[in-house]
Amino acid sequence: MSSPRSARVGLVASLLLGGCTVGPDFHPPSAPVEAAYTPRPVLLAPAGSAPAQRLLATEVAPARWWEAFGSSSLDATVRLALADSPTLAQARAALAQAREQVLVARGAALPWVDAQAAGSRGSAQVGAAVAEQYSAGPLVSYAPDVFGGTRRLVEQQQALAEVQAAQLDAVRLALSGQVVGQAVAAASAREQLLAVREIVASDRDNLELVELARGAGRASGADVAAARAQLAADQAIEPALRQQLAVARDALALLVGRGAGTWQAPEFELAGLRLPEELAMVVPSSLVRRRPDIRAAEAQLHAASAAIGVAEAELYPRIALDASWTAQSASLGTLFSGGQAWSLSAALGAPLWHGGALRAQRRAAQQAYEGQLQLYRQTVLQAFAQVADVLQALQHDAQAVAAQRLALDSAAESLRMARDAYAAGAGSVLQVLAAQRAFAQARIGDTQARARQLADTAQWFTAMGAGPR
Repeated sequence: MSSPRSARVGLVASLLLGGCTVGPDFHPPSAPVEAAYTPRPVLLAPAGSAPAQRLLATEVAPARWWEAFGSSSLDATVRLALADSPTLAQARAALAQAREQVLVARGAALPWVDAQAAGSRGSAQVGAAVAEQYSAGPLVSYAPDVFGGTRRLVEQQQALAEVQAAQLDAVRLALSGQVVGQAVAAASAREQLLAVREIVASDRDNLELVELARGAGRASGADVAAARAQLAADQAIEPALRQQLAVARDALALLVGRGAGTWQAPEFELAGLRLPEELAMVVPSSLVRRRPDIRAAEAQLHAASAAIGVAEAELYPRIALDASWTAQSASLGTLFSGGQAWSLSAALGAPLWHGGALRAQRRAAQQAYEGQLQLYRQTVLQAFAQVADVLQALQHDAQAVAAQRLALDSAAESLRMARDAYAAGAGSVLQVLAAQRAFAQARIGDTQARARQLADTAQWFTAMGAGPR
């Protein structure tokens, strides 16, 4: 049977080597109970039309989702942004820093070894012989993590590193989405410019037609003035569209980490961007594991949980162990061949009275955890709301594209008939101008509707947490 002394030694050894870990153990929040993002199913095509897009329930969204738009220029631009963006490089540096902090925290749980050396020269009293004394040797310090405060600190730093990893993924996702969005904006502005130029050319034809009719006595000076006013109004649209195109180009240069004066964006066109037909829809229970903002919120929650253990460990005693060995001599030449000394020391410190600060610190950590838990819930709700918004936007986009296409066809036919009637002397210039205005609006509206559908599709992929890891 073991002696009481052996039992005490075993108990002390177990405390020094293993100990316990105070504070709560973290458990990830439960998966959401929602089975759908909207109260009713969403159809991505108007009734009676062929579906242009369809949703496919899946657990994982595609990594290189931008390739679904079928543009090699877009693929190259996204790759350039992911390689050279300063914002992404900053996020990588933040992640590397967080990982180094984990190593710093782990170092506190290991023994520390330092070198120490000292030398002195002097006399005990005036007139006495001068004496020299030298010493050198290692010093080992160790603070056993008896109650797990250091382990909780390591856990906290690991969770914060996970936060930075999730934020890096969020930057990648946002960056790729912004590149696609600006490419669509540039393509939309360029196509609207082409439409306006065609409309201006048509305005000139109308003006020529009215001037000919006036020469034949079938039009008045007011008709000519109205045609000129229409031409001027349509010409005024072009500068604003040029500015939109310039802004999109400059934004793309910024996203890829280039100066707008040294890098020129590709000439994106709407016709060169394919509308993805199959859209991956990650189910809600999987979305919380895919979305980087939700993963970052969960990691923050984990860090807050570990912080409770760090604060609670401050309420318990602390042990410090030191061991040293020194070589001593009266001269440097015989330092390591002279006398030797060693020492072992142990210190125990326990908090007795801190004015309630330590317990208040633990309660503050607990409240911080509760606040972070609510922030996590809010992040999940915001993610689901964004998915619902984009999902319904895609439905409305499909309806708008179909309606704008019908309006464009009708306006083109109406304009043709008005021109034919005016040329035959059966119509008025006002009818031609009204038809021309309706066609211009329909042409631009069609371009905007198709661009909005492409942009919302890009937002769908980002809302699903798609992108490389």
